[in-house]
Amino acid sequence: MKALPKNLISRRNALKGLGALGALGALSSAGMAAPGPVPKIKLKQGSVIVFQGDSITDAGRKKDILAPNDPKALGNGYAAMAAGSLLGDYADLGLKIYNRGISGNKIPDLAARWQTDVIDLKPDVLSILIGINDLWHTIAFGSKYKGTIDDYEAGFRKLIEGTQLAVPGVQIVMCEPFTLRKWPEFDPYIERATKLAKEYKLAWVPFQSELNKAAEGMGDTAFWLWDGIHPTIPGHAYIERVWRNALAI
Repeated sequence: MKALPKNLISRRNALKGLGALGALGALSSAGMAAPGPVPKIKLKQGSVIVFQGDSITDAGRKKDILAPNDPKALGNGYAAMAAGSLLGDYADLGLKIYNRGISGNKIPDLAARWQTDVIDLKPDVLSILIGINDLWHTIAFGSKYKGTIDDYEAGFRKLIEGTQLAVPGVQIVMCEPFTLRKWPEFDPYIERATKLAKEYKLAWVPFQSELNKAAEGMGDTAFWLWDGIHPTIPGHAYIERVWRNALAI
């Protein structure tokens, strides 16, 4: 039997390694421990799931389509992949899944549309991936945005507390923000997100930690994130699997 190419073996091993996720946790790129056991996400009849974030979540979705479960409204990334697998695996529950990610968003942008794009949807499960633009826009776009790491934490804290107050029983999923670029300035953003997840006992998805392992196994960061930030097709598939395995749903 012909041996498999080394790069194919690496990809398979990277995906197989996801089965160990969940309560075990991992280390972020900053070396900070993940915030402990992940709270179990519970789905029920008619559960509403909302994916919120920036371009990584947006992934080309049609923003004029507001109905749940619409393929065009879900985009072409991990949120759509997760929606498809969840709708199929839990067909009897009648889940309603929305993607409300918008490209370029930072914490202040989320805050400006939070009522319409989160609170009004009354989510049972709210998955949030945000942070890369809060740093990137201060580096790549100069003076157009001057938010600090403290602004990031304070704004995120308000969103969490406001959502828990407005939507009692909401299950908030904190996704670890990530990049495979060499940006040590980004480590504090991961640390603050980790801190908030621990403080509020939120479900935690270790995207950065697992992408670090995948990239090391492949020796090619562009295979997963074409520019070090935005996932490729296999990159989206990989983080979708990280998301579902971490939440055990």
